[in-house]
Amino acid sequence: MSQPYIFDVQGSDAFDQLVIENSFVKPVLVDFWADWCAPCKALMPMLEKIATHYNGELLLAKVNCDVEQETVARFGVRSLPTVVLFKDGQPVDGFAGAQPESQIREMLAKYVAEPAEPDMTPLEHAQQRFAEGAFGEAEAVLQALLQDDNSNEQALILYGRCLIERDALVDAEQVLNAVKADTHKHELAAAKAQLAFLRQAEGLPEMAELKSRLAQNSVDDEAAYQLAIWQLARQQYEPALAALLQLFVRNRSYGEGAAHRTLLQVFELLGSAHPLVTLYRRKLYQVLY
Repeated sequence: MSQPYIFDVQGSDAFDQLVIENSFVKPVLVDFWADWCAPCKALMPMLEKIATHYNGELLLAKVNCDVEQETVARFGVRSLPTVVLFKDGQPVDGFAGAQPESQIREMLAKYVAEPAEPDMTPLEHAQQRFAEGAFGEAEAVLQALLQDDNSNEQALILYGRCLIERDALVDAEQVLNAVKADTHKHELAAAKAQLAFLRQAEGLPEMAELKSRLAQNSVDDEAAYQLAIWQLARQQYEPALAALLQLFVRNRSYGEGAAHRTLLQVFELLGSAHPLVTLYRRKLYQVLY
């Protein structure tokens, strides 16, 4: 390969220079392979493709184990292919044997940010990855962005939502509470609403128990409300909205208006353009008036 970020490593000194030293600057993926190893030959083009995708933000070092036996012994490589990721001078992750591309990319997402699409700002790229459900990749992009500008409100709010997605609720709360949100009040309120639902769900009975209670008594208001909170915490918005509206119709005074209050929180979380908000806002209006 002609790319400077994909290279062969020959000799122990070269390994220290090309892998160990470089890993203090960028993550280095080391492919231990041999010519006789059929899975190695299938894996190598995939690794080269992935390294090319990262466009220099990830280095790929290839070690021929038939030749570099000193390096093989140094790192205790016992089966081929073996792939090890080095960062800050240390092996931090890796795998043995052939792996699907999706799992390799998932592993790398914890250590190296996805490259931005052409003409996209880092924030736009993070927003895109978050919308696609690639929360780890979005978080990595945002961490790099916030190192340069930790006052970017949109980036902080989205970073808080990434933390929420991996259940780092304490960290998420700290990030969101630090945002002044002079111009992004809706985004901040939505993120805090999602965090609040997860907090509420922490002390509730399990979903299976609540469903069992409702099967025995379909008008168990407490079970209905608590199940809706669980559904909101797991982003199951449609069944939660349906249950909250039904509870509101049946018992407006439950929890001092908890069903109505929570419906409004969900509307704020999803945003006025969301089709579920349009539908259930109209249904709520019909019930009220």
